Amino acid sequence: MTAARGPAAPLLVACALRIEQAALRSGGRAARGGAPPGYAVLRTGMGPRAADRAVGRALAEAGRGGAAVMATGFCAGLVPGMNPGDLIVAEETRDPRGTVACAGTALLAEALARAAPGRAVHVGALTGSDHVVRGQERAHLRATGAIGVDMESAATLWTAARGGGAEAGARRPVAAVRVIVDAPEHELVRIGTVRGGISAFRVLRALLPAFYDWHRSLLLPRR
Repeated sequence: MTAARGPAAPLLVACALRIEQAALRSGGRAARGGAPPGYAVLRTGMGPRAADRAVGRALAEAGRGGAAVMATGFCAGLVPGMNPGDLIVAEETRDPRGTVACAGTALLAEALARAAPGRAVHVGALTGSDHVVRGQERAHLRATGAIGVDMESAATLWTAARGGGAEAGARRPVAAVRVIVDAPEHELVRIGTVRGGISAFRVLRALLPAFYDWHRSLLLPRR
């Protein structure tokens, strides 16, 4: 006999920028039938402090105490050979406060490959920064083992994992998926920026079905 399953926990998808929110919302309208109960997109604003505040407030609201959290949007890739529109799935996020492990990374990477066929999916550590990373700093971060950097994912997952309305002792499922818009051979200052940005926008818009699959997998009985 299978035990009855309680109400599905909500899913909070957090991004920083208005353009990221627009991509997610337009993708959400196209994939509305697959959206889990309690699904919401939160625009946090740019930078780790803004992400901390916005995510903390959102998770403290009634009905979101046990929400799974997905951090997403655009990022800079750190590994040569990466291209705009490639995807990064975080095994963990890092910032000066520490490291947060992500849930269901392998399943999420598989779901993303289905949602964005033809796009490379890179799996590894995603590090946080409080500013846009350039030049030698990119190489320094790569030397730490990180494969991508952005300003909000680490702060979002730290706040989600350490508080934000979670019950005492509960472990909130968290994940981070970023679309590369800036890479070692494709820095934002170069002329390909606009084309790369359009490509990244289109990829981000297509990812919600993968996020839904990840969320549903969290509700399956553990073997």
